[in-house]
Amino acid sequence: MASHSRRRPLRDRRTALVLAVAVAAVGVLLSLVMALRPDSEPNAVRAAAEPAAGNRSSAPAATPGQKAKPSPKPKPKPSKASPTPTATTPSARPSPTGAPRSAPRPASGTASLAGRIQPKATYKGVATHYDAADGDGACLYGPSPDLMVAAMNHTDYETSKACGAHILVRAANGASVTVRITNECPLPCAPGQLDLSKEAFAKLAGLSAGRIPITWSLLSPSTSDTVSIRYKTGSSRHWCGIQALGHRNPLARLEVKTGSGWSRLTRTEYNYFLSPGGTGCGGALRLTDIYGEQLTVDGITIRPDAVQPTRVQFARH
Repeated sequence: MASHSRRRPLRDRRTALVLAVAVAAVGVLLSLVMALRPDSEPNAVRAAAEPAAGNRSSAPAATPGQKAKPSPKPKPKPSKASPTPTATTPSARPSPTGAPRSAPRPASGTASLAGRIQPKATYKGVATHYDAADGDGACLYGPSPDLMVAAMNHTDYETSKACGAHILVRAANGASVTVRITNECPLPCAPGQLDLSKEAFAKLAGLSAGRIPITWSLLSPSTSDTVSIRYKTGSSRHWCGIQALGHRNPLARLEVKTGSGWSRLTRTEYNYFLSPGGTGCGGALRLTDIYGEQLTVDGITIRPDAVQPTRVQFARH
């Protein structure tokens, strides 16, 4: 009986050992099955296959059926050599009003001869007034009994090219007056501005107005006078200054006759044409107006300060 009692616990231990081995085998088998499945990749392998966080693209993935938006391009910086354009300064030339967009081309040389004040153009500006006294001014024509005169602003005076021009001036109220340019209105007189004699301004408005808007245009008036020539004080065969007076249209050029042809003289701001070396002094002269017409004058001797009439005059336009 005693020995029988010893064998039973041994059998129980063997049975428990067998069960433990069987459970362990099942566990190992299950582990192997799990390891061999396709979607059971080890974490270490997955971590090595994924890109580092710093190398990932920050652009969001496009949804199915939708194109990915391209990354915006950086705007180019303005070149230092090409600054942003700013408003340009208006031209000092008076602006014609009512001029056709594509005006017919003037005759050869006419536009360059006319300079700033073009025929058949209307200009805007303002009118002021001054005491013209005896009518003389920067053009050095001398005293005049006719005080319907004006001073042209410095810019449109154009080195005395405006001297002698006949200008029709109109005010906003419909009044008008015709004046002759005998003077220069210095800066700050603006382009387009006319400084009228008090007598001429009074034809447009009361003197108390002081400053009024106007339009004006060049005239080629009717006249029975002919052109006159005057030599400046101090003129001789060695040096001379020559002036033309009474011309119907603005004068563009004055030339003297030489052995080789015609020589163009330089115009001054005081409305004389100079021959510093005496070339052509006392000889034949050729006058050209802004329309290109040329007049030849002969027989004018050097008589300083004397007004010598001729028999010629420019055509009316």
